[in-house]
Amino acid sequence: MLILGIESSCDETAAAVLRDGNTLLSNVINSQVAVHSPYGGVVPELASRKHLENIYPVVEAALRQAGVTLDDLDGLAVTQGPGLVGSLLIGLSFAKAISAVKGIPYVGVDHIVGHLLSPFLEKAQPEFPYIALVASGGHSSIFLVRDHTDIQPLGRTRDDAAGEAFDKVGKILGLEYPGGPVISRLAEQGNPAAIPFPRAWLGPDSLDFSFSGLKTSVANYVHQRQQKNEPFNIPDVCASFQEAVVEVLCTKVLKAAQMHQISTIALAGGVAANSRLRAALQNLGAEHKIKIFMPSLELCTDNAAMIALAGFYHFSEKATTSFDTDAYSRSPFLHPGPVFGGGSPKPKSPELSVEP
Repeated sequence: MLILGIESSCDETAAAVLRDGNTLLSNVINSQVAVHSPYGGVVPELASRKHLENIYPVVEAALRQAGVTLDDLDGLAVTQGPGLVGSLLIGLSFAKAISAVKGIPYVGVDHIVGHLLSPFLEKAQPEFPYIALVASGGHSSIFLVRDHTDIQPLGRTRDDAAGEAFDKVGKILGLEYPGGPVISRLAEQGNPAAIPFPRAWLGPDSLDFSFSGLKTSVANYVHQRQQKNEPFNIPDVCASFQEAVVEVLCTKVLKAAQMHQISTIALAGGVAANSRLRAALQNLGAEHKIKIFMPSLELCTDNAAMIALAGFYHFSEKATTSFDTDAYSRSPFLHPGPVFGGGSPKPKSPELSVEP
């Protein structure tokens, strides 16, 4: 089965061609970092406009690199949500147009599910069931993954996601955007124990996350020293902040694995590219005899390969999406109500109907 995946949930326009759920023929990503960098964050209207400019050439490049045409495709998979609605609508509308003109079935994919399944694009793949930690700019969540479409949320962020906190702290420190990679690089030169930034545990059995207080603590630390004209070491701030985030992420995902007696953990999302988090999880795995799986760096950030893969498994269950389906900004996997998988009844209709 040959699937074209399309991703446009935030500020990357991406397209990929996947064969039979295991052979990636192309994976094209057009980043908008240069567009949003002057503003210190993603500007939704600018992101939508750039997606509109980039969607056709990016899809064309993915097809060309894969050596296929639209007529060769068996299905289309496109990110339906969550994300910036204006950005999502560009990719979703483009996929609907191709589907209508060429008669190719399409399926709307949840962006988080794409991240959850991204480790299956690697040679070393986790076995079911496993615990997954998705850490990105918009999400910090823990899931119990029983199979490719049966996914149960166990914990989520209550305010700032881990990646969002990295970017906001980077802005507080006057670093270039995006802040995550810069903080990670500077942290290598700093002392992670230099500043006792707080950890929000939210109760002994909670698997939820909260990084807003940590971000505020960094802001207060910096502002107090600036007001008193006292010097502070930026690498130490970066290392101490990063360590606080990593400690909470690792502790909670380990707790989830122990609570459900599962010996496999998979990491995914943009923050999964953080070298300290990857090393800490590997150490945790060795200490507690837990198998750790994580995608390669190029598959951690937003990409269409993971969307094509998620689409492959939806098509395997005979699911398609109707043309009147809309984009959604909040994932049904993380909010009250029925979801696809996670112990809730799956749709009886052949259409995969995912409501916001």
